[in-house]
Amino acid sequence: MANEPRKLRYAIIGAGMAGILAGIKLKERGEAFTIYEKAAKLGGTWRENRYPGLTCDVPAHAYTYSFEPWAEWDAYYSTGAQIQTYFEHVADKYEIMPSIRFGHEVTAAVFDDDTAVWTLTFGNGETAEADVVIAASGVLHHPRLPDIAGLDTFKGPAFHTARWDDTAPIAGARVGLIGCGSTGIQIVTALAGKVDKLVHFQRSPQWVMPVPQFPYTDDERAAFRQDPALIDAIRYNEEYIGAIKRFTDGITDIDGPQMKMIEDACLQNLENSIRDPELKEKLRPNYRAACKRLIYSWNYYEQVQDPTVYVETGGIERIEPAGVRMKDGTFHELDTLVLATGFRADRFIRPAVVTGAGGVSLDDFWAVRPRAHYAMTMPGFPNLFMLNGPTGPVGNFSLIDIAERQWEYIDQLLDQLRSGAARKVEPRAEAFEDYETRRIAAAKTTIFGSGCNSWYLDGEGVPASWPWSYDAFAEAMTKPVLSEFELAA
Repeated sequence: MANEPRKLRYAIIGAGMAGILAGIKLKERGEAFTIYEKAAKLGGTWRENRYPGLTCDVPAHAYTYSFEPWAEWDAYYSTGAQIQTYFEHVADKYEIMPSIRFGHEVTAAVFDDDTAVWTLTFGNGETAEADVVIAASGVLHHPRLPDIAGLDTFKGPAFHTARWDDTAPIAGARVGLIGCGSTGIQIVTALAGKVDKLVHFQRSPQWVMPVPQFPYTDDERAAFRQDPALIDAIRYNEEYIGAIKRFTDGITDIDGPQMKMIEDACLQNLENSIRDPELKEKLRPNYRAACKRLIYSWNYYEQVQDPTVYVETGGIERIEPAGVRMKDGTFHELDTLVLATGFRADRFIRPAVVTGAGGVSLDDFWAVRPRAHYAMTMPGFPNLFMLNGPTGPVGNFSLIDIAERQWEYIDQLLDQLRSGAARKVEPRAEAFEDYETRRIAAAKTTIFGSGCNSWYLDGEGVPASWPWSYDAFAEAMTKPVLSEFELAA
């Protein structure tokens, strides 16, 4: 009956940061949920990535759930391994582990119009039903391999950074590293001086923002345990919060004072840090700061000047069994080839085949670009909600904070289902198209649309991101505009 409270069944896809968050929030309400995880462990991107130098570029105390600060961080910026430990700690503390089904990769999801039920199919042949699906599958989990001739002929180990080969020769070896995003930069800082030679193949140099890094002492960690206000003083530090707002203001006002401050700080870092004039020019960007993801590093410029590191900015002709041949004929003989070439940022819940109301296909709906109303919901896909979905905020800030704000928005829509006011919730097509039209127009004017090639761009070259300020996002997440949604009985 309409307006009669309902007990809903929830299926959460993914046991990474966002999936754990959703599970905790639903458990607090006493809701029935299951988290389906394709791997054998939780952790998402922090489980997948184990490369040397892996570090989050958000201060550790700011990269936690707001309700679960942690006193045990080793340093101001934390390693990926310790972040994985944090998520395992949280899942244990909040008793989420019994609700996770590991080894359950979702291969299909089909919505039944008559029953308003989603049926999930898994790679092992099992199926499950749910009234609500929370897609918390993340973005950076499908490695992108480079299209370079001869890659499969290399006789040594050649692997993507998200599939790190612990048996590959590294120490004292000749290592080639293709890719100059955050991953490539971090690997340089970790391997410099430990290899015989590290050839870093750079298609384009990076803007590098200098940041502090320091360890926390045992006494400091003890103090954090005794007084959580000391943690809050770090994660809510005015300088850090101000930097976030300065960043989002800068990317949306590309000729304004905030972007000038960012570019000036990065250029001064380059000028003051690199001694060799030739190397300095190799490392000088020829595009606007933050057009690609801004690099935060306290030691890259120091480590890239190590005698074991050679920065190669020429074009690659092909991979040969013994190394890499450049277009100018130069040959780099290598023992190991590392591919820091990023991820397919357009996948999200895919390759699962998702079929919504009336048989609408997600692949068809996303034929031009992945898109969602305020990055969370889509017309034609009732009772399907995404955390950190397409066109959400991206940048050098905590995606945990973004996911928590999105959950508050989603939870208010779920109240429409819980109360019985509606059996189906989805955005109205006209409201969604209005949002997308405004978002695309604004996105083209952001720094992401200023001319560089980055994973922020969709197939048509439009930045696939939230194009307004951080404050505008926070305001939008406080309450959904119910008139923008179909609330079907």
